Amino acid sequence: MIRIALVEDDKELAEWISDYLLAKNYQVSIYHDGQQALDAFNFALPDLIILDGMLPSMDGLEVCKQLRRRSAVPIIMLTARDEEIDEILGLEMGADDYLTKPVRGRVLETRIKALLRRTSPGHSQPVGQNTLSLGMLEICKSSRSVNLKGEAVNLSSNEFDVLWLLAEQAGEIVSRESLTQRLRGFEYDGFDRTIDLRISRLRKKLHDDASNPFKIKTIWGKGYLLATEVWQ
Repeated sequence: MIRIALVEDDKELAEWISDYLLAKNYQVSIYHDGQQALDAFNFALPDLIILDGMLPSMDGLEVCKQLRRRSAVPIIMLTARDEEIDEILGLEMGADDYLTKPVRGRVLETRIKALLRRTSPGHSQPVGQNTLSLGMLEICKSSRSVNLKGEAVNLSSNEFDVLWLLAEQAGEIVSRESLTQRLRGFEYDGFDRTIDLRISRLRKKLHDDASNPFKIKTIWGKGYLLATEVWQ
């Protein structure tokens, strides 16, 4: 049974989400306090965490930040509908996905399933080509590892997924629509910045030039392109 930790200080909402997920055969542990949850995670990590942005003792952004220092556990952030900055900060802190309140049960379940598919070991085994190499950049799908010039590059799960999809089509433009559909399971609405933020973090970790990127190029109005001749 999949173990989900729900960190939400709104007790009525937490109970509703928990009841819904329990009916879908998930095991759910509820925490109403950020520090309480983080202390519990020091002893045992769940399979996935649903994390509210605003919490007593320690807010969700700080919980996410501290967890990312030691774990790649999948995290879905919950944010207020009118607080876009929370979505951006949550993704920058390492959250894998986010949902705005009010939460819809079927949407939440779809996001949970999509995230677990991407991060479970059973789905990261080689299917077709297992390793992609571009000069000194090597990407291994089975171990979900990246090496650049012989040194390991520490990527989060969602950063790796973006890089793998770009590398599969290196030298070709990959649209935001395609990336959003394949990574998040729904169509790009023209406003979602999730993919852009993941690309921004990837560029930093791959030592790309943020002001004039040449490793992961932005093709305005079309998408992104992973260059092929720059990984020496």
